[in-house]
Amino acid sequence: MAIQANFAKMNGLGNSIIVADMRGCAAHISPAAARRLSDDPATRFDQIMAIHDTRLPGIENYVEIINADGTQAQACGNGMRCVVLALATGTGKRTFTFETIAGVLTAEKHENGLISVDMGKPRFGWKDIPLAEEFFDTSRIELQVGPVDAPVLHSPSVVSMGNPHAIFWVEEDPSHYALERFGPLLENHPIFPERANITIAYVDSSEALTIRTWERGAGLTLACGSAACAAAVSAARTGRTGRKVAVTLPGGALEIFWREDDHVIMTGPAEWEFSGRLDPETGAWERESEGAA
Repeated sequence: MAIQANFAKMNGLGNSIIVADMRGCAAHISPAAARRLSDDPATRFDQIMAIHDTRLPGIENYVEIINADGTQAQACGNGMRCVVLALATGTGKRTFTFETIAGVLTAEKHENGLISVDMGKPRFGWKDIPLAEEFFDTSRIELQVGPVDAPVLHSPSVVSMGNPHAIFWVEEDPSHYALERFGPLLENHPIFPERANITIAYVDSSEALTIRTWERGAGLTLACGSAACAAAVSAARTGRTGRKVAVTLPGGALEIFWREDDHVIMTGPAEWEFSGRLDPETGAWERESEGAA
């Protein structure tokens, strides 16, 4: 390997994450390297969280987020929890500030091991999400799957949590819907010029949601933190729930709190699988240890 960087294979509720420490290195993980790591069963991931040296005064690290298809993502809540766990391990540090292309995020590791990430403020304007055409009310837009007189999915709530999300509300368990079939079509629908994360959501109660997500650039996933935030915010916005909910995903549950100051706080676990070294140009890698380094 020509250039080596430390990395950790981690997960947040089964959302498979690689955290790569690129600090002190001018290189970036290439699309070819991302695709090679994604194709390898041992390192297959939903997102790479590449930690780089800070670019802004007062900010500790810049985090570049890379999808499994090599494209960049603006936000990844589960990945940010993994970054916090990686940086906190062995240092005792508990609070963090990060720059991403979606803005500045803060995070905290709690005594019980759970990690909270301030995911920022949701954006509801059609240009901010963005959508390809104007919608006055983005809590319910005209979009459907299936026959006009009996659509399978319809009228999603749309919102940006740093990345675009569409939430389709259903009256039964989201696992009953073929999201693996609908997801690619909806992700790439012309209404979403930057593509979108597609979520099917069921309201269990005023304090609980169950969701499944087709993640933009990654596909069907066990968990998507920003989608959990988007669903929770959209549920509260449409009067389906209060501002604090437990969101159950196939990989487990997250607590989402849409505070009165408009910030969305996501709290959940992260898990370390193994650590190693990788070449950011080619994606070649070697394992060093199980669990935390």
